[in-house]
Amino acid sequence: MATLTNGTWVLIADGEKAMFLRNDVDAMNPDLNVVRLEEQDNPSDYDQSANRPGRMGDTGVGQRSALDDTDWHELAKERFADELSEILYKQAHAKRFERIVLVAPPVVLGEMRDKLHQEVREKVVAEVDKTLTNHPLDKIEQLLHDELEAA
Repeated sequence: MATLTNGTWVLIADGEKAMFLRNDVDAMNPDLNVVRLEEQDNPSDYDQSANRPGRMGDTGVGQRSALDDTDWHELAKERFADELSEILYKQAHAKRFERIVLVAPPVVLGEMRDKLHQEVREKVVAEVDKTLTNHPLDKIEQLLHDELEAA
């Protein structure tokens, strides 16, 4: 069973925001405090796109097909997962934490999991697939306590 022992870090992230928290008490009465905040300016794909998707000729006379345009918003989310993974590696390498709980929506968790360095992976004690970036800290503490105690 993974618990929020004293000193355990918690990363709460979505595709655009991340909070690095540290539990300064124990598992029964978690007291999460902000260690670091990261935020990415990621406008909607519509706002980032410069033009319409391209078109190409088909084999038929006068036929043309649309090409998919790059989803800049989604690409930025993937890059944010890269950045978070790099931050975690640097913090783990500097021995800033020994245990960490990752909390993110399933897609973001998957992106991060693929990019985490082995040194960080060894310190992950739990993963929670929820979006908690806009919750107040006291609510996060209670939700994580309940989630990890039930596991």
